[in-house]
Amino acid sequence: MKRYIWIAVLFAMACTKLKDTSYNKIIDSQFDPGAEDLAGLVGAAYVNWRYVLNDWNGLFRAQEVSGDEVVIPARPNGWVDGGIYLRIHEHTWTADDDIVVQTWGRAYAGITNCNRVIYQLESGIIPISDSVAKRATLAELHVLRASYYYVLCDFYGNVPLVTQFNVPSGYLPTQNTRKEVYDFIVNEVNTYLPLLSAKNDGTTYGKFNQWAAHALLAKMYLNAEVYSGTAAWEECIKQCDTIMNSNVGFALEAAQRNVFITENEHSPEIIFALPFDETYVTNWNAFDIHMETLQPANQATYNLKSTPWGGICAIPQFISTYDVDDDRLKDNWIQGQQYSANGEELMCTMGAYTGQPLNYINAVPGIDASEEVHGYRLGKFEIKQKAAVQLSNDWPLFRYADVLMMKAESLLRTGKTADAAALVTLVRQRSFSTNPAKATVTAADLLKGSTYNYGLRNHTDSTFEGGSDVMYGRFLDELGWEFSQEGRRRQDMIRFGVFTKKSWFSHSPNGEYRSLYPIPRTELNKNANLKQNTGY
Repeated sequence: MKRYIWIAVLFAMACTKLKDTSYNKIIDSQFDPGAEDLAGLVGAAYVNWRYVLNDWNGLFRAQEVSGDEVVIPARPNGWVDGGIYLRIHEHTWTADDDIVVQTWGRAYAGITNCNRVIYQLESGIIPISDSVAKRATLAELHVLRASYYYVLCDFYGNVPLVTQFNVPSGYLPTQNTRKEVYDFIVNEVNTYLPLLSAKNDGTTYGKFNQWAAHALLAKMYLNAEVYSGTAAWEECIKQCDTIMNSNVGFALEAAQRNVFITENEHSPEIIFALPFDETYVTNWNAFDIHMETLQPANQATYNLKSTPWGGICAIPQFISTYDVDDDRLKDNWIQGQQYSANGEELMCTMGAYTGQPLNYINAVPGIDASEEVHGYRLGKFEIKQKAAVQLSNDWPLFRYADVLMMKAESLLRTGKTADAAALVTLVRQRSFSTNPAKATVTAADLLKGSTYNYGLRNHTDSTFEGGSDVMYGRFLDELGWEFSQEGRRRQDMIRFGVFTKKSWFSHSPNGEYRSLYPIPRTELNKNANLKQNTGY
């Protein structure tokens, strides 16, 4: 049982509906909520982050499958699904695709929940006699709401800023520019951050405290040039320094894999996490990455309660960028011959390789056809024995290594290359256990291009673009090695000018405008105030 299991219980509230109205029914004017009641109220607004991140065709796929690290190829058991994964990979998605529609709806559902509770508290529908607790709770809700807008700003850019819950019938919000959304987020977090808790313990785990808010600000400033047109590297450094000098216990784990173990809620590296627990968070796609990546025979490897479906895997070009002595290559990616928990060699059970050893190789013929053996599988998050469809690992949205790397990137882009190299080396040192000398990165290294051999690589096409022309490409490589499978690759690639410029696997560039997703057509049809993003 997890030490902070109550957090998972709070996150589980209203988990079957995107818009929970239970509080309108159970709370009346005679109820004066205490600390636990307030935590429950806010918890109902946090729950949507799980849907945003990991539910089917959510943020994780939109950020990762559109990038150069992972792909969902057709398999002997399917994974075509109307061509949606092909369109994500090739950047040919439309305003009707699920990958576009779902993140919009789930993020705005979170915003609606935040607006609802803010309205209930501010209007006195839920009376709070403790004025300090009320201010702190409202501040947390404002920053949480800003985090949902961070997703919308990153994905769609030009979205409506809806801050009221009690709106007239037929109300249609007006559209804001991406810069206006950026400014709103930064202002909200800066305004309410001082009212948040400065603690880093069980009372703030999985919640926005001051340090999680500083991390959110750092992320906004890191991407400021993309979001607003004006870089904010110095501001990013300041936010990172505040966390690094906080003296509240943040530190790198001795091994990167420790951040992602099942019982990871004690990790000193986690700044803000989404708590998961298979007992309390039971919606089908809550956290099922192991089911989506492992082949059916792997059920015997982990004695899983259900048979995995097989699908998502690494793009071979990305795997080839790793140093062979980098522990993250073997710790993050499931590869080679597969065995049962008893040590028995596993065999393929379908397709052309039926009856042959289930041996994951770093090769995928194409996105339109692959066999069970093709592609290293996603294994960054520990898969415990007897795991359910839902994993119990908490998901670190912000972690200390990211703070160090955000500062390093900002230093690199402002000419302080040696200082940046020192931070990158610090992050790398834990990942070269057999050859520690390789952990060291020099200033000259960070000025190099990428080691990624960009170009088409499938059974019909081969082109060779390389990555030497990518400015600060080596740093982009470092981000890939450290943060693969964490739902961020698209964002990093955009910042380094690669996302819409380079080819990889079966993907060719398909327009600069693809750095933003389109406004869902369903939303355009409902609201005449919305204008589609350029190019769609």
